[in-house]
Amino acid sequence: MQHKTRSTTVVAVRKDGDTAVGADGQVTMGEVVVKTTALKVRELRGGQVLAGFAGAVADAFTLFEKLEEKLERYPGNLTRALVELAKDWRTDRYLRRLNALLVVADKDHVFMVSGDGDVVEPDDDVVAIGSGGPYALSAARALRTHSGLDAAGVVREALMISGEICVYSNREINVLELTGGKP
Repeated sequence: MQHKTRSTTVVAVRKDGDTAVGADGQVTMGEVVVKTTALKVRELRGGQVLAGFAGAVADAFTLFEKLEEKLERYPGNLTRALVELAKDWRTDRYLRRLNALLVVADKDHVFMVSGDGDVVEPDDDVVAIGSGGPYALSAARALRTHSGLDAAGVVREALMISGEICVYSNREINVLELTGGKP
């Protein structure tokens, strides 16, 4: 799958029953940094679901609204809600033009969701998207396995590492977490 999304890094990690989703704060337009403290992660479904985005802000917010609708329709079934969102995203004439990728997680799952119909749940409970995603993914996998950090610590450190390498990401980090099933 070839995604052209640049300009951010979002990471989700599940570890020892905790879940964390975080993102850097940089917004770029072309080669120019226009904001350094953007919030790209949010709580959904009363804090039971965490989500982050890479791509166009308005497009991501549209997808968050659609995801909220799916979570209402399929309460307690994040997988089904995401599959239904991906189906709509891929087939609806308006939605398929949206330029974003999502990371979505709850206390039991982490997913990457795209407009290509991808709903990917990684085997190792680590997912990352955006231009700094490959760097953050590698760092998070290593930190999750070889450090004593909790899920939020792994996300934070992976984003810091990515922010040092990726010119479209920075080190202004926001992390949300679900600990023992609660935010």
